[in-house]
Amino acid sequence: MTVQQLGMGASSDRATHWHGIDWARCHREIRRLQARIVKAEQAGKHGKVRALQWLLTHSFSGKALAVKRVTENRGKRTPGVDGTTWSTPKSRLEAVSSLKRRGYRPRPLRRIYIPKANGTKMRPLGIPCMVDRARQALHLLALEPLAETTADPNSYGFRTARSTADAIEQCFRALARTDRAQWILEADIRSCFDEISHDWLIAHIPTDKAILHKWLKAGYLYNRVLHSTEAGTPQGGIISPTLMNMTLDGLERTLRVKFRTGGRNLSKVNIVRYADDFIITGATREVLVDKVHPVVEQFLAERGLSLSPEKTRITHIDDGFDFLGMNVRKYDGKLLIKPATASVQRFLRKLRDIVKGNATIRQDLMIKKLNPLIRGWANYHRHVVSKRIFGKVSHSIWQCLWRWAKRRHPNKGARWVRQKYFRTVGAQHWVFGKETGKTLSTGKPELLTLHDIASTPIRRHRKIKAAANPFDPQWESYFEERLGFAMLDSLKGRIRLIRLWLNQERTCPVCRQMITKSSGWRLFHLERVIDGGTDANRNLVMLHLDCHGIARGRGFSVVKPAPATGL
Repeated sequence: MTVQQLGMGASSDRATHWHGIDWARCHREIRRLQARIVKAEQAGKHGKVRALQWLLTHSFSGKALAVKRVTENRGKRTPGVDGTTWSTPKSRLEAVSSLKRRGYRPRPLRRIYIPKANGTKMRPLGIPCMVDRARQALHLLALEPLAETTADPNSYGFRTARSTADAIEQCFRALARTDRAQWILEADIRSCFDEISHDWLIAHIPTDKAILHKWLKAGYLYNRVLHSTEAGTPQGGIISPTLMNMTLDGLERTLRVKFRTGGRNLSKVNIVRYADDFIITGATREVLVDKVHPVVEQFLAERGLSLSPEKTRITHIDDGFDFLGMNVRKYDGKLLIKPATASVQRFLRKLRDIVKGNATIRQDLMIKKLNPLIRGWANYHRHVVSKRIFGKVSHSIWQCLWRWAKRRHPNKGARWVRQKYFRTVGAQHWVFGKETGKTLSTGKPELLTLHDIASTPIRRHRKIKAAANPFDPQWESYFEERLGFAMLDSLKGRIRLIRLWLNQERTCPVCRQMITKSSGWRLFHLERVIDGGTDANRNLVMLHLDCHGIARGRGFSVVKPAPATGL
């Protein structure tokens, strides 16, 4: 198959300036190629898959998006061993032209060490040069659709549109009922990223074998000494999480073949995996020890991996286990998932370190430092049984800030300190806040306040369907529905929905009838995400449920109504 035979290819246009690139067109063309890769893989046309991957990795759109990704992420200012960063529009445009396969040779990684979550051990990171990062990002565009299509149904880590909340919800489904499994194998893979077999990766990963071999054998520099790499994929590489995921994909299918007969699962063996952390349930301890454990060990051994004997253990559900920062345990037969004690302690320790390290900072700056930390931790745990723990954490935060305020004014009384640093908002009398100097439309002064973690609403997470594939056009409507639910779950999202509803005069653009709470609604992308569309308001309209099905099913063209105040 040649490029001409493919009929549609990514743009080969050459922009004269970085800011002159048509990014919407780039996204649209790459998304279409990715959708075709998924369709070819589902049809078993592996030759066509390789041809489409070759077309994508040699396209201007793919190269431009790869450079855009590595120059806009958090590591954009972190150089590799060559000390180069693409910080100017000119250098970025030149980088697009430099991403050629012929003569490509990756440079060694720059090795650094960062502390692990427990603070006692260090985690090695390998930082590639910018050109190698861009090359990895380019090949990831072609590999990710395949990874999503062939992934295990209950794998949730480092995957588009999936999260830890999905993994925790699957734990609930697998363990909540009284007839569910009572024993859990808590698995820990020893140095997963560092031990994956290079031979297995080269033989089984459906990407450019020559390029992959060069990446794996590039080595790393530490203290100006070049070290060779005989196994593993570096933590720090853009493509490494996907390679690790594809290495472990197949474990769930292996267990299903082994333990499910005629659609029945008598041994109650289920797996929930997030990246290299996973749990496996079983009806009895003997099932896990004598049957499941050997199957897992054999599966991992083929890939150069093994379980850590020190950290792998088998637990009864009544004793509970920690997974992804949550504690999963049954109390008198009822399953409750709560924030793990270690997670709470780690959060409070980090918060106290920030407060103690900023003893003389202004109150408004302290609030701005703490709010993202508090809000992020609360949002992570808001889908489980957290209300009581949120209350305890809120009290601990108050104690920490009260000590901070008292320490700043040792010669002042408690009443004076309270009046200076705490405000009354509604029925709350101890709100850590400060006036900004601005006035609200109601005439009251605007307050900058600390986020109240105790008021965080607890909402159960809607788990993603196991077969959902964000690169497959067949799932476009499903992800539109999930986007609507996600927007309803946040205040900013609800405000966006109200604005959409008002801008289209509360009516459905298809049938011209009113959209009400009783009629129901669903978001509709004017330009499908699979075609490069975004989730911005300008690309969204609200339709009735039936109208949405008609518009998607029959391919109707929907026009976004002009806002009444637009002229």
